[in-house]
Amino acid sequence: MIPVAGKTTFLQDIQEVQYPNLTYKMNFEDETIRNYTNDLEAIEQACYKILSTERYRYIIYSWGYGIELEALFGQPLPYVYSELPRRIKEALLYDDRISDVTDFQLSHKKGDVTALFTVVTTAGTLELSKEVQFNHV
Repeated sequence: MIPVAGKTTFLQDIQEVQYPNLTYKMNFEDETIRNYTNDLEAIEQACYKILSTERYRYIIYSWGYGIELEALFGQPLPYVYSELPRRIKEALLYDDRISDVTDFQLSHKKGDVTALFTVVTTAGTLELSKEVQFNHV
């Protein structure tokens, strides 16, 4: 439709519709994809994928997708402890279904750092962890 000068159209009848986040289900144990998943399980899978993808490395993903971990390799442990929660939170908040990432608990063993945290989503909360193996680069 061509706009007509002087005629104002208001978008009163527009309603935002949220579609289901139905996606393929990844089975991590046997490395297959079977069936479909939705809601909280789909968000958990998205978190896993985001935290397993190094940001800026793959041209298939936008520059906002993934996490920046490589820059932490070789850094002092106190620096890693301060940066890792921020980077996890920044990476996960890229997904609009995630509203917050809280309750970080960090530990380390022989240079590897494990982060436990809570992800607050539109479908509920998730308790997740991310292990970063710094001595196997």
